[in-house]
Amino acid sequence: MGTLGKDELLKELAINGYNVGFGAKKNFATYDIISKVPGIIGLVGLLIGVGQLAYPDSPFNTGISTVLVMASIVALTINPYTENKEKYNERGIKMTQFFNQLRQLYLNVKSSSATEFEIEVLEMEAIMDQFYEISMSNQIFGSDWYAHYKFFKQHQIDWIDEQKNFRFWKDKVPTSFLWFIIVIIIAIPLWVYIFKGELPFVKSIISAIYGAFTNR
Repeated sequence: MGTLGKDELLKELAINGYNVGFGAKKNFATYDIISKVPGIIGLVGLLIGVGQLAYPDSPFNTGISTVLVMASIVALTINPYTENKEKYNERGIKMTQFFNQLRQLYLNVKSSSATEFEIEVLEMEAIMDQFYEISMSNQIFGSDWYAHYKFFKQHQIDWIDEQKNFRFWKDKVPTSFLWFIIVIIIAIPLWVYIFKGELPFVKSIISAIYGAFTNR
């Protein structure tokens, strides 16, 4: 990369700090999901099973059983990741060390009166080379959303925010999570209507859409 001026280097350090810090939290997020979710699903399933034995005639048993089957499927999708569980934790720790090194380098550059920073650029490039060497692209579903929470709530990111000026909806809330919520909001009423024949307003919407296409 060569020599950079102070402002350019601070921006580059902040961008790299974001990538490294988020990468660390994403590995920790995957590790947490692998470690905790199957146990939570098993415990909740056991408690619900006991409840169904106590109340065998509950009108909600069919729906609850369906949810439990879906939860079991989720647990099965986690199994392929368990083999590398400790690797995610180890990489998360190592990336956090890189993050702290970049933060210290940022503070050193910020407080410096120099105009060129060739040595600091080389240090930054060496840190990023190590980061790329240990990066794992195979992360579990949901780790990106959880990593957003962990990054913005657990990391000291004021120095990155000085350069990137994070905004809540644009940066702190994952776009894919918002779309997921929208799909769920739409899917649940449709599911209830299809299987229960309820929610008249959904029936009206479906009828209107059908009429729009058939009366053209």
